[in-house]
Amino acid sequence: MQYFQAVQIGKRVANKAQMALFEITGFAMLTLTTKKIDGKFFPVGEESFAAVIKTEDGFVIILVDEGGFTKAQTKPLDEGEAKNVFQKVLDSGIAEFSDNKIKIWNDVYPTVQNELK
Repeated sequence: MQYFQAVQIGKRVANKAQMALFEITGFAMLTLTTKKIDGKFFPVGEESFAAVIKTEDGFVIILVDEGGFTKAQTKPLDEGEAKNVFQKVLDSGIAEFSDNKIKIWNDVYPTVQNELK
């Protein structure tokens, strides 16, 4: 798939994730629309899974595809707010991401949602 095609498809898919997260949290940013695997570009995956990462600014709720590539995220939250928002995301029917790391651009973050329980 050519990069342009991957971006077009990925933008549509990631935008759906962003809107789903926005409806739950009132704020959501689009993160990635494409992923690069073995030197080839692909759109982010259709399915959304929820995870939490910790940044220096706070906890961030992330929607990722099946490979852990991010599609949408919240703003940084304090621990209590992150716990509540993450539970709302799960209650909406979005499954918890089962792996212990997610990918944002070239960075890999450990997931920390188990620390909030």
